[in-house]
Amino acid sequence: MKHSLNRFMVILVALLLLVSVNGFAQEARTGTNAASELLIPVGARYIGMGGAPLAVVSGIDAVYYNPAGLASSDKTAYGMFSQMSYIADIDVTYAAASVNFEGFGSLAFAVKSLNLGEVNITTVDNPDGTGATFSPQFLTIGMTFSKALSDRVYVGATANVVSETMDRVKASGMAFDFGVQYRGVGQIDGLSLGIAVKNVGQSMRFGGSGLIRQTDLLDGDRSTSPTEIVTQADELPTSFEIGLNYTMKIDEKSSVDFSSMYQDQSFLADIAKFGVEYSFDNKAFLRAGYSLSPDATDLNDNNAYNYGLTLGGGLQYNINNVDVRLDYAFRQVEFFDSNNVFSLIFGF
Repeated sequence: MKHSLNRFMVILVALLLLVSVNGFAQEARTGTNAASELLIPVGARYIGMGGAPLAVVSGIDAVYYNPAGLASSDKTAYGMFSQMSYIADIDVTYAAASVNFEGFGSLAFAVKSLNLGEVNITTVDNPDGTGATFSPQFLTIGMTFSKALSDRVYVGATANVVSETMDRVKASGMAFDFGVQYRGVGQIDGLSLGIAVKNVGQSMRFGGSGLIRQTDLLDGDRSTSPTEIVTQADELPTSFEIGLNYTMKIDEKSSVDFSSMYQDQSFLADIAKFGVEYSFDNKAFLRAGYSLSPDATDLNDNNAYNYGLTLGGGLQYNINNVDVRLDYAFRQVEFFDSNNVFSLIFGF
């Protein structure tokens, strides 16, 4: 069994690396991808650690970061709610629930929505606005399956349905995430490896009545005819991620997690992320993280990466055999207001 798992890990890592090399061997095409909402992180705990703990993220938090970690759960069922004050007055709401079935694996269901507020409707004849408004709707609904292959190896996959509606046009598509975690790398207790490929799927294209225009005809019985504009199909923001984590025990009640992660993206410059979490008696937590992207530059060769320092903390209590954890995270943003994130998680 041990040798089979080792062969599985080698084959899986090779395949994921092959996908990374073939899929991302190109210049960044910033701002030209579809479904950018897939890149918005959720959950205050791991945002507070800079989004770096790909190798050890566990439980309901793992649905976004690495679906393999969902099976690494202390409880049979989890519920999660998270709220983020994002950039440009956008609010991000996230809710998820998961259940572990003994002998089968873990399943989770998650919903993420964006509230962009009211947007003025403009037309060719009224470029400054018609006086009417609409509310864009960006919704992602996902289903995750994860399974422990052994006490050290976890695998998982997520299928996301993405829907974007803006006035009278709409685009939808499917995006898939695949991940693996390996605990005890090199027989070293506390050392973990995580690998994930995210947002794999077909391109998305907008369509709808909002793209219909009256077209002048050169001949025929009618002088004009309604014609629908065909929009360009845009690719999903696929990424390849690999991370390491080391958990250091300080004493019987205290431990520190050190995490690092490298993210190779198809539409953005690559990102390196680092995070640390101090845990006391699994009840109180302090977190910090940092991310950087040296190759993300503007036309003047100035660094254009928006994010940097993250800070956070959390408290966990057990009430009638139900674990309740409240987390907060702060994320520094360069060109907009900084992000504030709150999460509430219940473990049954």
